[in-house]
Amino acid sequence: MKRIEHIGIAVQDLESAERIFEDILGEPAFKRESVPSESVNVSFFQTGESKVELLESTTPDGPIAKHIEKRGEGLHHLAFAVDDLHAEIERLQEMGYRVVSGPKEGADQKMIAFLHPADSSKVLVELCAPR
Repeated sequence: MKRIEHIGIAVQDLESAERIFEDILGEPAFKRESVPSESVNVSFFQTGESKVELLESTTPDGPIAKHIEKRGEGLHHLAFAVDDLHAEIERLQEMGYRVVSGPKEGADQKMIAFLHPADSSKVLVELCAPR
């Protein structure tokens, strides 16, 4: 693991959340994109070497919509940058960690995979590497 790549935050309304984080971070979002495969629109804020990613569901039955329905808005995942996604997945699986999704294309030109939160203190962990 190289560093925290980003912190993912599930939000109901992307525009409202962007205004809040613009106020908090003192900078506008630097990127907004749609990820149809994940049924989300995302907005990124740079903060030092890491980012804050706001995630808004584009469908009522998407993963983010389901997350918000169960847990409300807030922290969704913690993402770590890795050099070699496949090698990191293999290393973690050998230690007993389960991959629940990926590897697949994600936002911000990344390949991603998610670990089962039951294996990581109830935190959804994302691994991400450049495509």
